[in-house]
Amino acid sequence: MKTPVRAALALAVLSGALWAGPASAAGTAPHTTPATWSHRAEAAYGALQQHLYQGPQEHGLYQEKTPRAEGENPHSYLWPLREAAAATVDMSELPHVGPRYARDAAERFDALRLYFDPRDGRPGYDSYLPAPLGQGGDVFYDDNAVVGLSFLDQYRATGKRLYLDRARETYAVVSRGWDEDPAKPCPGGMHWVDSPGNTMRAANVTGLSAQLAAELYAIGRDDRVLESAKRWYEWNWSCLRRSPGLYNNSRDDDGTVNEALWSYNSGAMIGTATTLYRATGDRRYLDRAVDDAKGSLAYWEQDDRLHDQPAIFNAFYFDNLRILDEERPDPAYRAAAAAYADRTWQENRTPSDGLFRFQPSGGGDHAPAAPAETLEQSAMVQIFAGLASDPS
Repeated sequence: MKTPVRAALALAVLSGALWAGPASAAGTAPHTTPATWSHRAEAAYGALQQHLYQGPQEHGLYQEKTPRAEGENPHSYLWPLREAAAATVDMSELPHVGPRYARDAAERFDALRLYFDPRDGRPGYDSYLPAPLGQGGDVFYDDNAVVGLSFLDQYRATGKRLYLDRARETYAVVSRGWDEDPAKPCPGGMHWVDSPGNTMRAANVTGLSAQLAAELYAIGRDDRVLESAKRWYEWNWSCLRRSPGLYNNSRDDDGTVNEALWSYNSGAMIGTATTLYRATGDRRYLDRAVDDAKGSLAYWEQDDRLHDQPAIFNAFYFDNLRILDEERPDPAYRAAAAAYADRTWQENRTPSDGLFRFQPSGGGDHAPAAPAETLEQSAMVQIFAGLASDPS
């Protein structure tokens, strides 16, 4: 039997299905007022809750995907749950309707804590649930960095000190990832995973950790945290930046560079530089953020590059463009997010259940037979909610 809340969410899914009309031409965004984006956010969130959320009886956790194949874990990995938490915080901040999602947001963070493992003095959020709910997993520093960023989002939304304390705790976790070996090519950088076998220093973890440190400094004004933010940001800038706004994926310990480009690496550096500008007043950071935004948009808006990126990477990217837009407004930022969001609503959403389906990469064209995933469904909630919360 559905609770009244679950029934309301099912109604939101139904209204989302009825809302969808004929597909528009790619790149157009008809009827995209803030109210429309809010409606789409609610419909996407309703589908997430109806089809992937496992309920209080399952500790407020989510499935990784639906349908779940035989032999797969009963619950999602950490990263999808983090994105569901981020999406729910965004829902709680929607104009007019946000308060109705505040309880859901608190529940998401209780569920996130189930992944925390104190593990012999090297604590962190495991990639999968530790005992008794699961078999545990490695501490991936990029996962931990984004968990810390979500704690800060929830702290700002609620003012509750617990979330700030947990963000600071997570900053201590990711700080272990900094490589101290001066003999390596381009010394420094953050390890991807807490493992003796790690040989990769990656743009994602280094940029996201820098962003976490910058945001913590903006709140607490701890000079040691500021030094971390600057050092980590500068390593990405000097060791992985290919051109304005484009960052190579990683550098191996032997000097080999993985030149894959991802939109969220562009975003993390834009957001970090903007936050450093806000916190320090140093305009060099703002100028860098603007250069990276212009350079990245010039690249990502070519052909189907944004369309083919994983939806969750684009959620990070657009979120960080909004951060910059608050300091140095440019209508191009919102236009890029709106065009992507509308195309994805029209082309990747299955009207019968309100779920978004992509290629195995998490992006690209609609794959009707593919399972829908918590990770990408949450990404679309975040993108729609971000557009709904932007009054421009």
